[in-house]
Amino acid sequence: MNFLSLVSLAVPVLLLSACEGSLNNPYPDSESDKNIYYDSFEERPRHLDPVASYSANEYVFLGQIYEPPLQYHFLKRPYQLVPLTAREMPEPVYYNADGVILSADAPAEEISQVRYVIRIRPDIHFQPHPAFARDDRGEYRYHSMSPEAINAVHTLDDFEHSATRRLTAADYVYQVKRMVHPRVHSPIAGLMSKYIAGLDELASRLKTANEDNPGEYIDLHDYDFKGARAIDETTFEIVLKQKYPQFIYWLSMYFFSPMPWEADVFYSQAGMSDQNITLDWYPVGTGPFMLTENNPNRRMVLERNPNYRGELYPEEGEEGDAESGLLRDAGRAMPFIDKAVYSLEREAIPTWNKFLQGYYDTSGLVSDSFDQAVRVGSGGEVMLTEEMRARDINLLTAVTTSTFYMGFNMRDDVVGGDSQRARLLRRAVSIAVDYEEFVSIFANGRGKPAQGPLPPGIFGHREGRAGINPYVYDWVDGRAQRKPVAKALELLEQAGYSNGRDVRTGEPLVLYLDSPAAGPGSKANFDWLRKQFRKLNINLVIRATDYNRFQEKMLKGTAQIYTWGWNADYPDPENFMFLLYGPNAKVGSNGENASNYENPEFDRLFNIMKSMPNGEKRQQVIDDMIEIARRDAPWLWGFHPLAYSLHHSWYHNAKPNLMANNTLKYKRIDVPLRNKLRAEWNRPVWTPVIILVLVLLVSLLPAAILYKRRVERSIR
Repeated sequence: MNFLSLVSLAVPVLLLSACEGSLNNPYPDSESDKNIYYDSFEERPRHLDPVASYSANEYVFLGQIYEPPLQYHFLKRPYQLVPLTAREMPEPVYYNADGVILSADAPAEEISQVRYVIRIRPDIHFQPHPAFARDDRGEYRYHSMSPEAINAVHTLDDFEHSATRRLTAADYVYQVKRMVHPRVHSPIAGLMSKYIAGLDELASRLKTANEDNPGEYIDLHDYDFKGARAIDETTFEIVLKQKYPQFIYWLSMYFFSPMPWEADVFYSQAGMSDQNITLDWYPVGTGPFMLTENNPNRRMVLERNPNYRGELYPEEGEEGDAESGLLRDAGRAMPFIDKAVYSLEREAIPTWNKFLQGYYDTSGLVSDSFDQAVRVGSGGEVMLTEEMRARDINLLTAVTTSTFYMGFNMRDDVVGGDSQRARLLRRAVSIAVDYEEFVSIFANGRGKPAQGPLPPGIFGHREGRAGINPYVYDWVDGRAQRKPVAKALELLEQAGYSNGRDVRTGEPLVLYLDSPAAGPGSKANFDWLRKQFRKLNINLVIRATDYNRFQEKMLKGTAQIYTWGWNADYPDPENFMFLLYGPNAKVGSNGENASNYENPEFDRLFNIMKSMPNGEKRQQVIDDMIEIARRDAPWLWGFHPLAYSLHHSWYHNAKPNLMANNTLKYKRIDVPLRNKLRAEWNRPVWTPVIILVLVLLVSLLPAAILYKRRVERSIR
């Protein structure tokens, strides 16, 4: 076959290859019909040991593998705890110093012990794992491996045998003990030692054991303590030293998920960590999925746990869920997908492009892609662009359980204190700093101006007219409207600062804001802040510094005004109100009350509120506390960020749940629809290739003719 004939075959060969699938598909063609969920991750998870992990990027995986006793209801709002492995919600039982049972509304000072009895389901089994494997004699195969045998294995797949066993109450008790294991370093060990009876003493005993026998395995079965014990195979008890109603929320966190002792023995063998065979790399749980591939430099893969008992999709939600299609799977067994593939993506633009091509099922929304995806109307309404609607992409928004605020140091001589002069100054500034404008400019409209310390979704938060801050907003035409700057100037005049000057001295008012944002990107933000204060003829001096220096100023109380934020650990008003609780001041106590705000009545109500169950009485106490805080204005209440996420039409049961991390089991993928749309969106465009080949043919034609003539001459 001559050269010209080979080139002439290029076009049909290229066209034929197009029939084998999309050339840009990052996944094997063999996966195209599989029930797989595709997503991405940006940062390698450091800890997959649930008692050591406290990071959102790790919870993406932990939430699907491990099961604490409780979980958050997927659909209901405000957030509601429901049983997961527990058979029912545990109720605290209160005792006085004499062991007498007290009523649920007993004063906290009379309570010396609180008992939680948790009964777990009997039908739960761990995922397959080598740690459970036994030989014909009933001995564990891999609990006493030789150094040579350990050196021969590199992943869990290298172990020939695996097995399972039933979950027991003792597995939960074992995990509580691991919180204070000297080689584990749990981030909540200090906090839990404050509440769980005997946990601090257990920590001391384990520390001594570790020092006496460094490197040797510590058998936690030998260390009983009064704070946690198994009553029988399906019942265990946790004992607290004091009343702590928020403890119930911790029972939904992965620190309290079960840990089989067999896994601890297996991973504790000398040499295992050298092979990177550790609990941080290979978790072992009872959840709907198990980690089958851990390659954090490329991808992480979760697959259905074959031993999973099955859990039913919720049969009820909140108003509007049925109309939104969120109850179509009610009563069906979960999980709905067989596998989840998370690919490493370090850059936002490639991630976004792959989402648009259909190769990721969901996507967050960063500033670089915001304008391509979303339009914000003149009234603040959020709409998808034509491009997104053409692809039938859906947008979900949710106000986060977070708050970003500007605070006043209440110990400062100018802006602090409880004098009427200082209070009026703070209110004037609160009106002038337009957070609606801030959200529009700096957050692409992704935020809701705050009316107080509690974000939506937290008990005690009120919406509508009843929820506005009357010192900063008016209710106009069915919506909150910020008071005019003229009102702020009037308050400033009443405070003794006429037109921005101190009437006593005639000096212009200068205020100082400390911020840890010191990079070049902060300039626009700082310029905007200065502009807000200039509305009141106040000169704002911004002292930007590094975060360590900023923290030092906050601890010493030398900052005057500052910016900060808070993310909820659990959905309870106590987790936000304690940011204004006097004894929790930053100065002197190193607490989270960064404004050093102190109001005796607020503090009194806080101590009542924190121990109350949710209900009308607690709501009234919260209303009274918020009124006090609004009146005193230790914060400019700032805004609650708005989370945006996008998903394709084939992705079902999408509802933001900002407290739950185990939501993968609820997701359902319409695989045929995904394949159809992927094919439409990724059709090869062959016209440029064909033109290029034709140009190549034409350009090579003279050379081919010349070559042919030379061959013919040589033959002659």
